[in-house]
Amino acid sequence: MGLDVNAERVIAMPPVQVAGYAMDWRHDHEWTQGIKEASLTREAPGGGFGLGAQVTRTAYFLGKRIDYVLEVTGYDPPALLDMRSVSGPMPMHVTYRFEPHERGTRAEIRVRGDASTYYKVAGPVMGAMVRRNIGKDLRDLETRLT
Repeated sequence: MGLDVNAERVIAMPPVQVAGYAMDWRHDHEWTQGIKEASLTREAPGGGFGLGAQVTRTAYFLGKRIDYVLEVTGYDPPALLDMRSVSGPMPMHVTYRFEPHERGTRAEIRVRGDASTYYKVAGPVMGAMVRRNIGKDLRDLETRLT
């Protein structure tokens, strides 16, 4: 099953503040649905978080514990954070975008992947569930920041 869903929300704060919080893996568990913990498991070649870094997330989805590793494949703060899974139950690509908007920041999350192998039974409802969850993520991000 090809998964490609996105959600966006305007947050009444400048992009540097919104992205600064959202792009910091130490906050993942505070605003991302299902994430219970996140850790920087490989630093970027220049040190710290950035292009090439890897973050391991522990989440719960459909009642199952999922540990997966996302590698940063695009990093241009405060505009873009792009990550692909390098380990986990399904191939996944997550993109965060933050653009100036007349009322603050237009924040967007896009999730692409293939859940056909791991979540065969949930396939028909996967897109709707992910869309709902990333919509909640953006709502929770706004709540955390305002």
